[in-house]
Amino acid sequence: MSDHNSKENIFMPRQAEVINSKWLTPTEKHFLLKMKDGKSFEFIPGQIVETGLPGWGEIPLGLSSSPTQKETFELVIRKVGKVSTALVGLDKGDTMFIRGPLGNGFPVEEFIEKDVLVIAGGIGLVPTRSMINYILDMRKSFKNFTIFFGCRDNDCRLFIDDLETWHTDDNVNCFETMDNPSDGWNKNTGVITTLFSKTEIDKETYVIICGPPIMYKFVIGELRKIGIPDEHVFVDLERRMKCGVGKCGHCQINDKYVCIDGPVFRYSEIDGLEEAI
Repeated sequence: MSDHNSKENIFMPRQAEVINSKWLTPTEKHFLLKMKDGKSFEFIPGQIVETGLPGWGEIPLGLSSSPTQKETFELVIRKVGKVSTALVGLDKGDTMFIRGPLGNGFPVEEFIEKDVLVIAGGIGLVPTRSMINYILDMRKSFKNFTIFFGCRDNDCRLFIDDLETWHTDDNVNCFETMDNPSDGWNKNTGVITTLFSKTEIDKETYVIICGPPIMYKFVIGELRKIGIPDEHVFVDLERRMKCGVGKCGHCQINDKYVCIDGPVFRYSEIDGLEEAI
């Protein structure tokens, strides 16, 4: 992977053109983007970008595409505040401003020749999709690959086309659950930890977790029952980020800054840090 941060001024935004956009849920909109300067956009799965519009401000977003996709990249924006509301109003041909990539992503090299389990809850599928698609694009470099995805209800089910593809792909074991499914749901019902009983996970597996705070404690408990060491578990804490460059202090956890030291952390590094999860 390229050390892209050393080549670019992280305070200088670049213009990105919207190539395509579509609503994934009533509140999340997916964007396919391309840099207007003609340069490729290189990053590591798990890194984030600051995304904004002049006069509105910027927000941190996890990249949701694989870095093997050289000419374009993908973001998902949840409509929750004034900046995100302005951004989701953009459509094909419009321009948004991108700063980054920022932070530390997943240590991809550590996962090579290992079993990998990705556990994503709700919007946690957005940043983990970058690693999922990277593994699928480089499938021969990894051993058994398993995905657990859980969401609250049908309105929270992201990337439906991808999920259906993963369910039928022989290269991945995909398990899905929903807390409050609608009629016709034919997959698992319940919280995400109920998926552990559906398959065997080896104790040497490397694990990626991203989702709502309540999820981490119970998932970590299940992983420890299997015997997976905390050093093999990586958590994505991008939801805590704000400025992206360690200046505002909003993401500080003791002596760590999520935007500089993370957003991806080895769980053994943050276990016991107050308010880390």
